Amino acid sequence: MPTNHFDEPVAATYDDNSASMFAPEVLDPTIDVLVDLAGPGGAALELAVGTGRVALPLAERGVRVHGIELSPAMLRRLHAKPGAGQVTTTEGDMSSTQVEGRFDLVYLVFNTIGNAASQDAQVATFENAARHLRPGGCFVIEIGTPGVLLAQADHRYRVFDHGGDHVGIDE
Repeated sequence: MPTNHFDEPVAATYDDNSASMFAPEVLDPTIDVLVDLAGPGGAALELAVGTGRVALPLAERGVRVHGIELSPAMLRRLHAKPGAGQVTTTEGDMSSTQVEGRFDLVYLVFNTIGNAASQDAQVATFENAARHLRPGGCFVIEIGTPGVLLAQADHRYRVFDHGGDHVGIDE
């Protein structure tokens, strides 16, 4: 099981520290694309669902959403929000936890693939996504890839964790 970098101290402030990602100009286009990919009455699986930033508005738009999340603290935050009853969740690792059913869409957003810190873990995450997809379904990953010199020159990016098994960079 991978290390949980999102336990209580992080979960307690996660939404506040990521407030710009909740802004309508950021979130609405994301939801529009995911709704289109899931299709009318479609089903989606979010790997690393976190506090539900994407899952909750997606479910609000009529997509059946299931989320897998490693952090119990993040799941508690999601479950405390309005509309949480529309999102089914399973505690577990995004690279190996399997849930019942097949999905039109499997997605992983906000640089979360970087939490699978090794190539083997990333490949396992892709394989797990594939196991959950219906034939013809889509796997979507959102990731920013800052250039090292750009990150250093304008200080737009902040390394919040750098260890042997994890590197975390936020904007």
